[in-house]
Amino acid sequence: MTLDERLQHVAVLGAGGKMGRGISLLLAREMTLQRLRANRPHRLILMDVAPAALEGLKGYLRKQSRRYALKNGASLQELYGPVPDEEALADQFAEDVLATVKTTTNLEDVAPALMVFEAILEKLDLKISVYSQLRELCAGDTFFFSNTSSIPLAQLDEAAGLGGRLIGFHFYNPPAVQKLVELITPASVQPELPEIARELGQRLGKKLIPANDVAGFIGNGHFMRDGLFGLSLAERLSEELSPVQSVYVVNRVSQDYLIRPMGIFQLIDYVGIDVFQLILKIMEPHFPDEHLHSTWIDEMINRGVKGGQNPDGSQKNGFLKYESGQISAVFDRSAGRYVSLNEGKWKAQADEWLGAPPPGQIPWKAMLKDPEKEARLRAYFKELSDNPANGAKLAIEYLKRSREIGEQLLSSGVANSAQDVNGVLMYGFYHLYGPINDFV
Repeated sequence: MTLDERLQHVAVLGAGGKMGRGISLLLAREMTLQRLRANRPHRLILMDVAPAALEGLKGYLRKQSRRYALKNGASLQELYGPVPDEEALADQFAEDVLATVKTTTNLEDVAPALMVFEAILEKLDLKISVYSQLRELCAGDTFFFSNTSSIPLAQLDEAAGLGGRLIGFHFYNPPAVQKLVELITPASVQPELPEIARELGQRLGKKLIPANDVAGFIGNGHFMRDGLFGLSLAERLSEELSPVQSVYVVNRVSQDYLIRPMGIFQLIDYVGIDVFQLILKIMEPHFPDEHLHSTWIDEMINRGVKGGQNPDGSQKNGFLKYESGQISAVFDRSAGRYVSLNEGKWKAQADEWLGAPPPGQIPWKAMLKDPEKEARLRAYFKELSDNPANGAKLAIEYLKRSREIGEQLLSSGVANSAQDVNGVLMYGFYHLYGPINDFV
């Protein structure tokens, strides 16, 4: 069965969630375009257990479809023919996208789908239960695409009895914007499924990077260990600095000094402290020789501090507090409260302790599109290596640990090449450079 044939009947599970809504948009758009070109019926079933989330999803699909049409009017004109104006074209395309989809809270409605995309909670027992039901509901030739970011696909496939019809198709957040899809192919997979997955990725405009079927894969394999290092570094520094200063210092070093889009504590907040903990729990049994656990993370969860995003996309408070999208305070684990950046002299003292960064330091956003980026980065890290300040020393230590993690993913067979490791961090996390480098 071809991809075009399968695209006539598709479903998304967890469609109203943060990841599911972006996946739903990409598929709804592609299926609508296919329907307009081929003049054949296409149906996308969007399933979620929360009715309110599905209502919000419809508004999201309408808004984003109009935006797409306004940006791609010329190509859509070829499909629609003469229309009064671009606003009318945008309205028509949005209506056609919504006509392609059907929302439901009933899993049984997924039965006709020839491709099912799963973006439900990252919980092993839940996924096994849902896939076991899908095995009974769907046809024997239905293919399943999991957005899992950490659970081995072979484990899911075997437990649910899917017979090699499951593949990992891990979008990065937000799926409608992020170019990367981590493609995880289990050892026992029906041979046409990876081909279908690669073709679909190309249709959706994604950059596919393969990862082997090892818990955490490349992205979380690096992020979890990188995050644990940041946590341990802050705990070590708390012997010299205050708890608030140690978090501030490590977050600033991992952002400003390493020229990353976010510091490590901000990134953990963005993903969700609870999600970070959940992924660690999934990965830990698969790596008994490593200590993939953090009592500090457990402590934050027990305090009810979980991070993540609000329904409108704004950042919830976690290790850091946010106001209008900007960091405004740091959580003091010893006092159990947030301490403002403007409270007292602690921030100025921490900045003084860090010392002046090298003169070649350029903010991440400014460096992002610099045509001389690689040469500038190489010169900057040379300056950083020669800088005796505390911040520079911590940055080099962090950079070396990041490289060790990347090399571990390569040597243990999680990744096939250093290029794949670097690609996931650069395309999925928007790093300017990959962890496997020769900067120091």
